[in-house]
Amino acid sequence: MSTSLYEITATRNSGETESMSAYQGQVLLIVNTASECGFTYQYEGLQSLYDTFNKQGFQVLAFPCDQFGHQEPGSDEEIASFCTARFGVEFPLFSKIDVNGPDTHPLYAYLKQAAPGLLGTTNIKWNFTKFLISKSGDVIKRYGPTVKPDKLDADIRATLAG
Repeated sequence: MSTSLYEITATRNSGETESMSAYQGQVLLIVNTASECGFTYQYEGLQSLYDTFNKQGFQVLAFPCDQFGHQEPGSDEEIASFCTARFGVEFPLFSKIDVNGPDTHPLYAYLKQAAPGLLGTTNIKWNFTKFLISKSGDVIKRYGPTVKPDKLDADIRATLAG
């Protein structure tokens, strides 16, 4: 497993491979997403956070995942079209990944080890689990799916200031 967030690569929704080092020096909110989830409305709040903080060095990185109730059945192209048309998403979308199990993407293996969930469990519980990352690549906090994006405002401000 990687010892640094910045050693990990992922595939953008458009098909290009991108290193997480492209985001070095920025505060990140990494989220596993799904288009047909009860929490899908959170895309709106994520876009609002992006709009508010992007010019200050903040990025939202969305990683669609179909592991929870088959709630992300679409192709990368369909996911991008949905996110843009329905929520005006401008932040980076990545290709669909697994966040649990034997095919867990290296990024999520890293995040889960750095910030276990309640009672020390490492598995992602559901769509829209969020990880706040410092400018130096440290995982600051893990948020459950029910934590709405607007509740992260103060933590993001503090992380940007730190």
